[in-house]
Amino acid sequence: MNRLYPHPIIAREGWPFIGGGLVLSLLMSACCGWWSLPFWIFTVFALQFFRDPAREIPQDPEAILSPVDGRIVVVERARDPYRDTEALKISVFMNVFNVHSQKSPADCTVTAVEYNKGKFLNADLDKASTENERNAVLATTASGREITFVQVAGLVARRILCYTKVGEKLTRGERYGFIRFGSRVDMYLPVDAQAQVAIGDKVTGVRTVLARLPLQAPEAVAPTEKPTAAAQAETPASAQTVSTQTAPVQTVSEVAQSEIEAAADKVRNAAEQALKD
Repeated sequence: MNRLYPHPIIAREGWPFIGGGLVLSLLMSACCGWWSLPFWIFTVFALQFFRDPAREIPQDPEAILSPVDGRIVVVERARDPYRDTEALKISVFMNVFNVHSQKSPADCTVTAVEYNKGKFLNADLDKASTENERNAVLATTASGREITFVQVAGLVARRILCYTKVGEKLTRGERYGFIRFGSRVDMYLPVDAQAQVAIGDKVTGVRTVLARLPLQAPEAVAPTEKPTAAAQAETPASAQTVSTQTAPVQTVSEVAQSEIEAAADKVRNAAEQALKD
């Protein structure tokens, strides 16, 4: 059995719905004729909703793949609430006509799985990321980069299924979960990741590259150091302050002494003039 697609074409999560709908449709057809039409419509809907076709998987090691089909509703810099760090957030909204099987966006090792109970708001809303029922998978890629992908329940969705556990290794494109009936998936990537999609774009699970994440994190830039006392002592004369280049300024005591001497000279001259007269 294929490890990536253990039950291709129709997901196993849908077998009870499809089987039950088919049996009821046949019984209603035999008993009520055209009144069985709603049951047939439900069976066809379940058949298309739980489809899970196998797809070719890009092998570019820097490519972060879309885990689901859907429409991009968020591409922004935000805070990863599970790692408490800045991240590039990309969210994919799924309607009831999209494939709802979740696939791993990269080759990675699961480091944590966090489930949070919550509301069932419209998954297209921003607050669904923090208020709705959700299940987060924290993982580290083969090159050591940390990523987070979160299954978020929607207005109709009432069941989040996650099959992976801490310590397990996921291969890119490998199936790891399913959400029944309308939902959303949030991706939190390191800030140096480069988004390859924009809001409003339609994406295909596994085939579409959401972002490119360098294998190595950028080197941290050391803060600029203040000049030391030794460095200041080596400053050239041209950089010295103006005060060191000008003549010394007379102090207050020197000015007072000169005034006293001038006054004494005036008195002496006046006395000599009086004696002559």
